[in-house]
Amino acid sequence: MPDNNVLWTTPDVPLPQPIWNRLKDLGFRVVIEHGNGDLLDRIGALTPRLWVGLLKGSPAVDLDTLRAIREKSPELSMILLSHNPSVEQAVETIKLGAFDYLPANIPEDRLWAALEGALKSPGPAIRRDRNPGTFSSHVSEPVAVNQQMLSLFKMARKIAPRRTTILIEGESGTGKEVLARYIHRNSDRSKGPLIAINCAALPENLLESELFGHEKGAFTGAISRKAGKFELADGGTLLLDEISEIAPSLQAKLLRVLQEGEIDRVGGKFSKPVDVRIIATTNRNLEEEIENGNFRLDLYYRLSVVPLKIPSLRERPDDLPPLADFFLKKHGRLNGEQAKILSKQSEDLLKQQTWPGNVRELENLMERAMLLLENEVIEPADLELIMYPSSRRPSPRALEVQPLREMEKDMIFHALEENQGNRTHAARMLGISVRTLRNKLNEYNQKQGKSSKD
Repeated sequence: MPDNNVLWTTPDVPLPQPIWNRLKDLGFRVVIEHGNGDLLDRIGALTPRLWVGLLKGSPAVDLDTLRAIREKSPELSMILLSHNPSVEQAVETIKLGAFDYLPANIPEDRLWAALEGALKSPGPAIRRDRNPGTFSSHVSEPVAVNQQMLSLFKMARKIAPRRTTILIEGESGTGKEVLARYIHRNSDRSKGPLIAINCAALPENLLESELFGHEKGAFTGAISRKAGKFELADGGTLLLDEISEIAPSLQAKLLRVLQEGEIDRVGGKFSKPVDVRIIATTNRNLEEEIENGNFRLDLYYRLSVVPLKIPSLRERPDDLPPLADFFLKKHGRLNGEQAKILSKQSEDLLKQQTWPGNVRELENLMERAMLLLENEVIEPADLELIMYPSSRRPSPRALEVQPLREMEKDMIFHALEENQGNRTHAARMLGISVRTLRNKLNEYNQKQGKSSKD
């Protein structure tokens, strides 16, 4: 299991001090080495979470070294720098599992985006599938045996090299961001950054600055120029999560970027061209949002050039066993423990559930199984114990017919409890916007004096 170490072995490319400070603030130990010792032995002894190295000398020698490192440390994330970057070398390094391949003189903000992405990724360990046909050559890639899902991945691979804009639709927790990252990795932009932003997480004025950037003095608190997500994603992919939550005024500005390929910073005088591929996701029906006047029709047509619809987990029960197996192994690895195994009866029990939280809910359950259960083989009684703790086990009253308003309130507070009070995550689980959730809570508070934490 990798430690929280970041190994930097680039003799003539210094690590910027602000980035070093950010890594330390996130709990990572930065180890900088410029020696000529055996790199494989050092990586083996240090077990870093991320290695940043400089490619130099003969390309063949460099690639041989990468193959040896990958074989010895399959969970290691790698970012590779080069003074003389080439497309051929980029393709080869990505094939060998490198998270990113960058020019040595990369700007600081782009470097940080790559480092942040690599450290958030679970790592490129190859898992051994127990089910033939399971698609998962990388732990962060989609896992499926369901034919509908396999067809979806095939379509995603086909369109990945194109420049077209993609709209991914699906319920909360189905894996829309996983599919977006899969498309990016299989595109000719994979050597560029993938920048993601949750459009529901920020108010309109802050979201505009985050997307398009701002000039110094554009508003109170703008003490310096700031590059927005579009600029940070230049040459790569921008993932707009929960696109339906963008305000109409920003929808117009986003449409212009899609049409003209250029942005206007907040407070800026001149437009700036950007080369960005857009992938948008939504858990709402955008056609209904258009009818209700909440979403622009012209923007919808621009975004949905290629629409991809991810079915809910209850629609593909055959995916439950491989997904559960994947998450058990993942959280076993993260916790330094041997992965547990589901009995056939437990797999059948999983298939009987409705999974309102979809894949995210399944992962949470499998993580609980790794943390709380003692037996190596998980039986139905074990699953029922962690699916329904005593405080939340369904009671006879829970099965009684209740007024819809009461059922709605119960579901909202249940979702908040499931997500430790986080409103953004609870809204995702419920399939509503954060704004709708906030309005509902305010309504309950006014009537009953109850409150919920953010």
